Amino acid sequence: MGTPEFPDLGKHCSVDDCKLIDFLPFTCDRCRQVFCLEHRSYIKHSCPNADRQDVTVVICPLCAKGVRLIPDEDPNITWETHVNTECDPSNYEKVTKKKKCPVPGCKDILTFSNTIKCRDCLVDHCLKHRFGPDHKCPGPKKSEAGFPFMGLLSRSRKEESKPSRAPTSSSSAWATSILNAASTVRASAEASMSKLSTEISQKWQIAKDGMGQSSSSSGGIGQEECPQCGAKFSSVTTLVEHVEKVHERNGNRPGVKKVTIDVCPKCSRGFRDPVSLVQHVERDHGGTSRT
Repeated sequence: MGTPEFPDLGKHCSVDDCKLIDFLPFTCDRCRQVFCLEHRSYIKHSCPNADRQDVTVVICPLCAKGVRLIPDEDPNITWETHVNTECDPSNYEKVTKKKKCPVPGCKDILTFSNTIKCRDCLVDHCLKHRFGPDHKCPGPKKSEAGFPFMGLLSRSRKEESKPSRAPTSSSSAWATSILNAASTVRASAEASMSKLSTEISQKWQIAKDGMGQSSSSSGGIGQEECPQCGAKFSSVTTLVEHVEKVHERNGNRPGVKKVTIDVCPKCSRGFRDPVSLVQHVERDHGGTSRT
């Protein structure tokens, strides 16, 4: 067997009646023996393990389900296991019942090549009744445009306008519930908005009061007092007008002393004594009274 250069080249066929030397032998994937070209198949060399990986399925006549037979197990045991565990006779009609054309009087069975679905009503029909007029197609469903609840509302209004119909129906009940829900949502939204506006106005009023108090407290520092009657004024201008109107008119009367008020050119503060004005300018405005 082989040649001097390749002594392991070629092998004998495993069949006893053959024993042919084959330089390209075949190894059986079930019994793992070597065979020649003529005996390479399972049947030719009578392979004992030919059915090890075969899949055999038997259709159950009770439930029309497939039962797989196990190679190393008795088929009777496999059958009894199926009948006692997963066999359901009610499934037989579902599997064996063939779908027919829904057109009255038509007995054509709908198969893979004999079935056409109508694109308007989306129902399967046979080839003879594939067109709309042949199977009395109702046409595509009309989609209601706009707000989805408008159809219910218009339907309920039509039913209310017709006295002959029953006063209550499912659509009117749905429309009433939708209207109640919408009114509840609107009322809650209005209440929340009014509450929010009230809180904002309150906060704004508190802020304005705080600003007024701060301005009044800052203005109280610079209040001017009339030397004659003790009246207080927020500015020197109003104090001077008060003195001119009230006290200068009464200056012609006997016993009334006329008072002269000098105004600071920097802060417009009034002083009865010029010396006090000079001291104020030097102390508070850097020692000069020039503007």
